[in-house]
Amino acid sequence: MASSNGASTTIEIEQDPSKIAFEEPLKMTRTKTIPSTNEKDVPAYSEKEHVQGKGKGVDKSKNVKEKTLDITEHLFPIEEIAQRHGVSIDEAKAGNSRGLDSAVAAQRLIENGPNILSPPKQISPFMKFIHCLTSLFNLLLILAGILNYILLAVDPKDNKVNTYLGAILIIVAFINALIEFYQAQKSAAVLQSFLNLMPQKCFVLRDQKVVQITATDLVLGDVVFARMGDKIPADIMIFACTDMKVDNSSLTGETDPQDRNPKNEHNNPLEATNLAFNGSLVVNGEGYGLVIRTGDNTVLGQIAGLTAGEDSGKSPLSQEIDDFVKIIATIAISTAIIFFLIGYFAVYQHAAGGISNTLNFAIGIFVAWVPEGLPATVTMLLTIAAKRMASQNVLVKDLTGVETLGAITLLATDKTGTLTRNQMTVTNIWSSNNMYSAFRSAANAGSPFDASSPGIPEVLSIAALCSRAKFDRTDVPIPERQVLGDATESGLIRFASSNIGNFDDLSDLYPKVFEVPFNSENKWAMTIHNKEHADGRFTLLIKGAPERILRLCSTILMDGKAVPLTEAHSKAYDDMYALMASKGHRVLAFAQFLLPRDQYPDDHVFDKEKKNYPTTNLTFVGLVSLEDPPKHGVREAIGRCRSAGIRVMMVTGDHPLTAEAIGRKINLVLSDTKEMVAKQRGCALEEVGDDEYNAIVIHGEQIDSLTEYDWDLIFSKPEVIFARTSPKHKLQIVKHAQAMGHIVGVTGDGVNDSPALKKADLGIAMNISGSDVSKEAAAMILLDDNFASTVRGIEEGRLIFTNLKKSIQYTITHSMPEVIPNLLYVIASIPLPITAMLILVIDLGFELFISLTFAWDKPESETGLMRLPPRKPVTPASIERRRRLATRALPPVFDVETNEEIKPTFMARFKHDFNAMFTSIYWREKFEHTEDEILVDAGLLSWAYLEIGIIETIGALATFFVVLYKEGGYTPAIAVSMQRQNLFDSDSPDTKAVAVLQKAQSSFYLGIMIMQLFNMFACKTRYTLPFGKYMFSNYRSFIGIAAGCALAFFIVYCPGLPVVFNTNNDTAFVYLLIPVAFGVFIIFYASARQLLLRKFRPTTLNDEIIGLNMVPTIKTIFSRTKSMPQPSS
Repeated sequence: MASSNGASTTIEIEQDPSKIAFEEPLKMTRTKTIPSTNEKDVPAYSEKEHVQGKGKGVDKSKNVKEKTLDITEHLFPIEEIAQRHGVSIDEAKAGNSRGLDSAVAAQRLIENGPNILSPPKQISPFMKFIHCLTSLFNLLLILAGILNYILLAVDPKDNKVNTYLGAILIIVAFINALIEFYQAQKSAAVLQSFLNLMPQKCFVLRDQKVVQITATDLVLGDVVFARMGDKIPADIMIFACTDMKVDNSSLTGETDPQDRNPKNEHNNPLEATNLAFNGSLVVNGEGYGLVIRTGDNTVLGQIAGLTAGEDSGKSPLSQEIDDFVKIIATIAISTAIIFFLIGYFAVYQHAAGGISNTLNFAIGIFVAWVPEGLPATVTMLLTIAAKRMASQNVLVKDLTGVETLGAITLLATDKTGTLTRNQMTVTNIWSSNNMYSAFRSAANAGSPFDASSPGIPEVLSIAALCSRAKFDRTDVPIPERQVLGDATESGLIRFASSNIGNFDDLSDLYPKVFEVPFNSENKWAMTIHNKEHADGRFTLLIKGAPERILRLCSTILMDGKAVPLTEAHSKAYDDMYALMASKGHRVLAFAQFLLPRDQYPDDHVFDKEKKNYPTTNLTFVGLVSLEDPPKHGVREAIGRCRSAGIRVMMVTGDHPLTAEAIGRKINLVLSDTKEMVAKQRGCALEEVGDDEYNAIVIHGEQIDSLTEYDWDLIFSKPEVIFARTSPKHKLQIVKHAQAMGHIVGVTGDGVNDSPALKKADLGIAMNISGSDVSKEAAAMILLDDNFASTVRGIEEGRLIFTNLKKSIQYTITHSMPEVIPNLLYVIASIPLPITAMLILVIDLGFELFISLTFAWDKPESETGLMRLPPRKPVTPASIERRRRLATRALPPVFDVETNEEIKPTFMARFKHDFNAMFTSIYWREKFEHTEDEILVDAGLLSWAYLEIGIIETIGALATFFVVLYKEGGYTPAIAVSMQRQNLFDSDSPDTKAVAVLQKAQSSFYLGIMIMQLFNMFACKTRYTLPFGKYMFSNYRSFIGIAAGCALAFFIVYCPGLPVVFNTNNDTAFVYLLIPVAFGVFIIFYASARQLLLRKFRPTTLNDEIIGLNMVPTIKTIFSRTKSMPQPSS
């Protein structure tokens, strides 16, 4: 017998299918998963060699418990379940059930805890800050700061300035971490405000009384009463209900309301008709149920539990920044070590304090390589972009998620609530042999809708009166009301209410006197109303499955009159029904019968038992089709994604035909599927080659049996739909896509989407319609639930990557004018052109002002960014390369008992990577040409260190030596000789030499700034020449220039500051013409370089996709309001 709150023991049943034992936290599938055992099906890139071994630190008992949860109550009589939980129920009169005693319920609440989902494990704010502080870039800054203090300790007299330098570097690291931490905390606070703050209430029977309690106080064995509009507060077993239907879309993606009744014939708990799950919405009827699962043990809790084991890993941008830091650190450390050795053995070996001087020099070289302002620049640029995206209704939790959205190569999106409105809407009406379109859309056939057209008033009347749906209130305008009822009836009610002026009065004008609710046997719903007509008092209205309704009819309404139903009418009906169904619409038929007074007098009492109501010879009124229509802007958004080279695939729990029909309306599917090609050719499916079709629709039941060849085939198609999928399937799809190298974005709003949202490189949840679980799992939230916001985010992500790259290219260029003079200072004994303090004010002064302005740079062309391929495209070559690399990766180890993967230790990874470095294949693959564009690539490093960096170094040194010569008459040879005699030292008796050096250093410092101003404009363009109006499109660039120049000149010319920065107030402006000339040369060099790149490496744009429909979707519904006629007195 199952124990309390979801724990279970073995249930001895002979028939194997009678027991549902999950091997995963939750298996939401309709077929049993059988893992492939065929060795050739195991992918080289995703399933690595399994090494069985015992794991350390793995709580095996916990894992076993989590993997053997059973949901079996639905297979047993309710009496046995009630006895198991010690509760008294009355199946015949559920309202008279005693329920639990209050004292028992209180005790169980203490024992089992409240009915809540455990929140995700939270990291303390302090640890979050430490995580931000220990990023590689910040660690590099802290190391540089510590090394400055080491210098201070080695030589306190000559390195007093290091007291400030070390502190500034460490403070910058803390400020950078603080900015990132603040942004993360701010996003977390905004997210928390979106989560449900009002506690859910529910009705329970306790002590034989109906009481309302908060859902958190529910315990096992409680008897819950739920009615239309209520949310199920826990997993319950239904033992009494009336016409009860629930909406499971947030759990399974199934959009159709599911019937619930005490009788069950299904083994799968997700298909059991006597179970209702936590989080489901009651859309019709009411019922009583026994609580069998609470909290984390509910199906909702188990799906939320799936997210706990998933991690999306580092974002592409984070990884690339880390790689760049490793490059800088490697260069800095290598240079410091090499020149430490050169300096010691070639220069300082026989000098006094040789070790001290050499160490001082080596650490200075290391610090010069570190771009101190770059971490703050990157963080601020991402923060500015995140703020800009927030203004476009896109909330980013993690700053690097801003760029990740721009890098995605595959976008897997849910249908219901994401692409569609999750609101059934009337699309077409066929009545009196005329087709009418309720939407102003070229895709909808038929004449524009007019409420006064023949047959339409009758359709509206049936839609309004023959319904159990109703509005929650009547004191606000109709568009602001919520509909209580299932999706189909809600759609009909909304349509009728928007076209009937006196809608709120209809139920009083035409009171309902009899009703036969919809049931699965009849497949129709009937109501009889006190609605006067020429032949009598009563009017019968009926709606339901078209084929069932047509059988009940002998006449058809034509231009307001009932005429005999002929073969021609039936043929027209067949054609219209097929047309509507082919679009994936839900089709209903409407009929009526004006009951004659001689058969049904005014005092006639209709009785369901006696069946004294007609079910034949009805008058067929028409057909109405409904669909869950695409959201406004979705079609254009998907079209833009595909034009940008991003694969968009639908992953939904809905029916394949419905999913495909929606896909064809929103630019997701344009080509023929294999089935369509076979039908066109009149051949069997097996005769159609894999290269003859480009669209594919995969049923969820097929996913478990797919081989790796099948997965390769699926992802090779440009148009893919996965239908009838479970959370586990969505997770599989994401993992397979990532294994092929895709940067995967996943959008969704339901609980069933959360595991995939967590695993994806970027999970995107909906704010308004999204569940709390999905919001917690996602890295980004669309505040307005508009899928089109995703496209704006993609464009913003691509733009910020481009601007980040330009900013880094600009920023690190000045490293060479800082490093090379330091090397020459030691190797060639030239006077020191720039001090450590001036290096710092370059990095944290004018450079910071100017580099930040790149955040506001616009795209070079309006559509250019979205016509470029993703920066890491997935191609057959990239897949092959990834598989090849995977074969040499460190194989994972799995625990024998729990089958949990044990992550390799740091030392194991280090040993594996270290050994790999001594193989030729490692270096061959390291420098293998790929189509990927990374943040800091060879072109950027060449620009910064070998091209413009060298030009700036030459320009700055030229300025430096010209000042020395013009102001002091010192040629380079004389300056070297004087430096070797220490005549330029601050305590030198030659005060003229000291002053001239200060002027030269000031000019060197200002020269770097001036050349960097020209470099800024040269870095702005990647595809066009650095001329024209684009150079003036970002006015903040000129604000940055003004602020940077003001700071630079302030440092040089402000009285008093030369003492701090070792500058000179008397530095002549005329010498700055030299860096201006070099700056002009930089512009011309950049132009010539761009022209050469255009010729030899032209930019590749995406191919145009034939058939994209970019006509805006319009959500206007034709509605010409009219009032129903008043009943005759």
